[in-house]
Order: sequence, then structure tokens, then C-alpha cells
Amino acid sequence: MLTRRTVLGLLATAASARFAQAAEGDGEVFSEAWLREKARELASQPFEPRAMVPEEWRDLTYDQYRSIWFDSREAEWKGTDRPYRVDFFAPGLYFERAVEVNLVEEGMARRIPFDLGRFDKTDQFPELPMPEDLGYSGFRLRAELRERETFEEFCVFQGASYFRAIGTGQAYGLSARGLAVKTADPSGEEFPDFTRFWIEAPHPEEETIRVHALLDGPSVAGAYRFDITPGLPARMEVAASLFMREGVSNVGIAPLTSMFLFDETNRSRFDDFRSAVHDSEGILIENGAGERIWRPLANPRRLQISAFMDKNPKGFGLVQRSRALEDYADLEAHYHERPTLWVTPGEDWGEGTVNLVEIPSDKEIYDNIVAYWRPGNRLEPEIEHRFSYRLDWGEDPGDARARAPVLKTRIGKGYDKAKPGSIIAIDFGPHPAFDDLETLTHVVTSTRGTTTAGILQRNPATGGIRLSFRFDPGAEEIAELRAQLLTAGQTISEVWLYRWTA
Repeated sequence: MLTRRTVLGLLATAASARFAQAAEGDGEVFSEAWLREKARELASQPFEPRAMVPEEWRDLTYDQYRSIWFDSREAEWKGTDRPYRVDFFAPGLYFERAVEVNLVEEGMARRIPFDLGRFDKTDQFPELPMPEDLGYSGFRLRAELRERETFEEFCVFQGASYFRAIGTGQAYGLSARGLAVKTADPSGEEFPDFTRFWIEAPHPEEETIRVHALLDGPSVAGAYRFDITPGLPARMEVAASLFMREGVSNVGIAPLTSMFLFDETNRSRFDDFRSAVHDSEGILIENGAGERIWRPLANPRRLQISAFMDKNPKGFGLVQRSRALEDYADLEAHYHERPTLWVTPGEDWGEGTVNLVEIPSDKEIYDNIVAYWRPGNRLEPEIEHRFSYRLDWGEDPGDARARAPVLKTRIGKGYDKAKPGSIIAIDFGPHPAFDDLETLTHVVTSTRGTTTAGILQRNPATGGIRLSFRFDPGAEEIAELRAQLLTAGQTISEVWLYRWTA
């Protein structure tokens, strides 16, 4: 009698046979040490861009590219008892250079060649050339997140060194990158690529899947390891070894990329029926001194770069705090389900800055927010630069010191529209110290312009406290504002920072 275990065993044997036949020629021994040496060797040579896919693939229209999709019935490890499935993306259109994807079993790696038979397509998809080395544009991972035998997507690697993930039950939003190089430099940003991937085949009982990647760009080559565990949050333990072709000062470690169009701070600039439109609404920083800093994101009229000096930061991230559908009034985009992405350094990163780049944008289809750690020292060639960190894709990270979070920032005129300046209202979330307003104090400062002393009020809608004050910039073009709540001289709230621009 065939039992389920027997059937799975037969399917696994068939899958292994298919794996062995997946690429022509012999496989190669794979290890992390080998990959690091590969990156080191690559960095010692002049940079050579990879070949593009055939012109016919690059010239696909948007609708044509959407008319081909991977058939999940053809996923790697389909029909086996392995806990993950791997799907692939076709090259073409925006993805002009394909990547090489390898599967690793028992220390041996074999390339997975492009196979059009693993895709479904409509009659809109044209006949195209199929060179043997075509490759894919990326891949996605699926796992049994909520139901047995139902494999849901939770992670994608596709395009340059971009990747993204979601916690269980969330919708895709912001992305991460392997490395940011020369972001916002006048000479232009460099976008290194993940050119080759190695996915280790997990054993049936393993909760974590391991992915390796080779990074290559004009200034740098690198070896990356991702240990990925789905859930809420979806967690990635990242280890990177970087080898520079040239010395670079402006390098971004653990770069995050997101979108912010408008919220209550700049709502008047957009004629839109929705309350807010953003993948992330603020940057949160836990600095080495133990301060927890909240800075609302902005969609400026001119490019803005902010640098938060620090030593050995405890973490930073781009956060989506507004979690109710009515916060956005968008029944299609589901911005309330977009993940927060929190970075936790794996070792002391030393001196440097958390950089925030805010780019003017008029449409929600553009990512206009970048955040990353910029080391204080220039990354020089002929040295292996190692960094490790954890990425948590999910909800707002908890605070061991339970400081009152900033829930909302509202800026605009009050009832007296003729009065100069604007009202700034900051809503802080609940905190036990708010039970006694007599002991609660606040501090409001501005580098330019003038601020009123400010008042504290209970907010019955949030269960917290609202701090409101008037800010008058006068003739100034820019000002940095800061506010926080204290009791008995101790800060009990996140430190609110804001850059006001005319």
C-alpha cells in the first residue's frame, strides 16, 4: 500500500533526479568561503557589466510582460516534504540583465536554466529567442504560513540588489537593498547588482531557508548570506563581506527604500480623496546613547538629506504605524497592511550616521525615501569589510523602556487663519506616567524661528497626550524642531524631530 510518506519519498526522489538534470555539465562545490574568495577575486578585476538579455525581451511592453507568469505547479520542491517552494520571474522589460540561480544540495550547486515551459502565458506574449544562458530576473519564496498545504509568498529577490518581504498577513510595501553606493551624490548613484544566487535546499524540519548572493558593481563586489524565517515578523539574518574596487566614502549599509507621498503634515498640497498615501510614515532610530528618535517622513519640494550622527546604533527602521483602513481610506492599495522594516546591527558598527534621503515626488508609484547606515570611515580596497545585521519585516518594533510613541504629527493653520505661523500637534501614545499630568513636563525647541511654550492635553481618541504649539518661521527657509515629554526630569516619550522647510 502506498502511504503518504512513501508517495512523498518517491516525489522527492523524482525532484532530486530533476535537480541533477537541471543544468548541463557537472555541478560545482559551493561554500561560503568559496563565495567570499569569488567576491575578492572579482573586486581585483575591472568591472564588466553583464550581458543584456536579447533585445526582443527588453522591448516587451508592460502588458506583454504581464502576460507571462510562473506556473506554481512547476515550483522547485513541489510535491516534496521540503518546507519551501521557489518560483521564478521572467527577464525582460525593466529587467534587462538576467541573474543566475543555483540550488545547493549536500554542498553541490547546480544552475537552474531558464525554462519557458514552467510559465503560463496569454496569446499577447510574443515568440521570442531562447538562448541557453537566458536566465531569470529573480525569484520568490513561498511557505506554509497559515494553512497546511497552502504555500504563500513572503519574499522576493528581483532587480539590482533589491529584495522585499512581508510578515504573515501583510501586503508588500517597502524594499531593502544589498548595498547603497553614492546615494544622492552629485555624480550620480551607483546600483550594484546581485548577479548570482545560491539557494540551499532546506530539510523537511527546518524553519529557516538560507540564500547566498554575489554582489557586483563598478566600485564593489560582495558575498552575502541571508537566513530567512517567515512569520510575523519575517526575519532575515544578513551577513555581508564587501571588497572595494576603489575607496568610497558614501556607502550605505542595510539600505531601505520606501514611498511617502502625503499625510496630515502636507495634506493641503494634494487634491486626493484619501487621508494619507505612504508605505512608511516615519524613521525610527534607537541610538547608541539609548534615545529613541522619531522623525516623520516628508515629501519635500527639494531634495533633502538628513544625517543623524551616532556611535554603535541599536537599530533603525522605516515604520508604518497607522494600521486602520480608515487612516488611508484606500480599499485597493491596503497601505494599512504594509510592513515596518527594522534593522538591528549584529555587531558594533562604530561611528557613523543614519542617513535619510527624501526625494520630491508627485506620484505614489515612485520610491522617494532612502534610509541607511553610513560608516564614518571610508571603505578602502584590499580589505574585507564585514557587516552583519537583522531585518525584521512586520509591525512597529517594541521598546523595552516603554516610551510613549509618536502616533501622529499634524501641521496647519488653526481657527485664526490670519495669525502667522502654523499649529503643530503631536499625538503621543499611552504611557503610565500620563495618569498624573501634574508631574508631566515637555520641551520644545527650534533652531530657527519662534515657538510658543506649548500645551498638553489628554486625547480621549488615543488614550495618550497631545502636545501642541505654534511655530512661526518668520523669514527663515528651514528649521529643525525637537520635542519630548518628561517626568521627574526623565524622558518618557520618543524624541520627536522635524525638519520644516518653506
